[in-house]
Amino acid sequence: MILEMKVPSPGESITEVEIAEWLVQDGDYVEKDQAIAEVDSDKATLELPAEASGIITLKAEEGDAVAVGQVVCLIDTSAKAPEGDAPAKEDKKVETAPKAEAVKAEAPKADTYASGTASPAAKKILAEKNIDASTISGTGKDGRITKDDAVNAVPSMGTPTGGNRGSSNSKMSMLRRKVAERLVEAKNTTAMLTTFNEVDMSPIFALRKEYKEEFKAKHGVGLGFMSFFSLAVVRALQMYPAVNSMIDGKEMKSFDFVDISIAVSGPKGLMVPVIRNAENLTFRGVESEVKRLAIRARDGKITVDEMTGGTFTISNGGVFGSMLSTPIINPPQSGILGMHNIVERPVAINGEVVIRPIMYVALSYDHRIIDGKESVGFLVAVKEALENPIELLMDNDVKKALEL
Repeated sequence: MILEMKVPSPGESITEVEIAEWLVQDGDYVEKDQAIAEVDSDKATLELPAEASGIITLKAEEGDAVAVGQVVCLIDTSAKAPEGDAPAKEDKKVETAPKAEAVKAEAPKADTYASGTASPAAKKILAEKNIDASTISGTGKDGRITKDDAVNAVPSMGTPTGGNRGSSNSKMSMLRRKVAERLVEAKNTTAMLTTFNEVDMSPIFALRKEYKEEFKAKHGVGLGFMSFFSLAVVRALQMYPAVNSMIDGKEMKSFDFVDISIAVSGPKGLMVPVIRNAENLTFRGVESEVKRLAIRARDGKITVDEMTGGTFTISNGGVFGSMLSTPIINPPQSGILGMHNIVERPVAINGEVVIRPIMYVALSYDHRIIDGKESVGFLVAVKEALENPIELLMDNDVKKALEL
């Protein structure tokens, strides 16, 4: 029996995917549920499992865009499994086109004592331009370098030294192309502005130093910065609901819940899994969800549903060493908070200069829906919560907030 395998729908509104890589070769014997291909949608990279055991015949090439429901391979379910282990996938051999027959060049003119020799005037001009005469083709008699040759000579922007100067092109994945489109869309369709502030991370450092071991021992996850930032964002969004809104046609759509998109770097590019109903989560809940989503993104197992939606985004460029940046809004959302690295800096406190661990934070927002007063107020509210977490995020009960 020949089974036709069709592209399943990876999610609502997705009508086309791209064959990123075949994990088997034409004619291989595959087992049911074995991953046979990786397919890219505009939201994620997903594995395509075999629907039955048998000999596979591929009907699409790597890089092909195929519609949802299109047949991409056939499986002969009547074929028997080969004895012993199936051969490993061989490296693909790239056939190179036969070299074209060399075109016979015209015989060069014979060199003379004048070939490549600069006239006195030309020598002076070349010296002033710091140009080597050997790099100039003379147009004078017998190849002599004339004054005009020297005047018209352009200094090289860099002399090749014999090192590798090759380049290569590779096709962008569907996911990367979609990210690029969305970034351009955000720049072109929103009135994006960014406001900045700085946060003294000393209180959070002190809490983590005192409770991180106990927290990890009890809950199995670390007490990181993301739980503090997520809960500070929840509080600020409840104070400034316009930041937790988006434009819907001619209306402003506001949400009574907080779904936080967390921008993470995955093997296939930028991904934004969503922490649902963050307003209902504790420190442990946020850290557990961040860890779960990060692992799934890293392993390429994140689903489209896990990256759909979100009312606000947090991006942590600090893990890569970024001091300051202007994050780009994740449409159709209206705001994104950028975290950055933490650096010990001199700051003035009570008239004295002290050294504190400082993080610069940035809020990019859509000015069409969020006014300057709201954007600044929101970021100040985040700063206040991070600098006074025991009172504003833990209700003055650290043990209860951390569930210890």
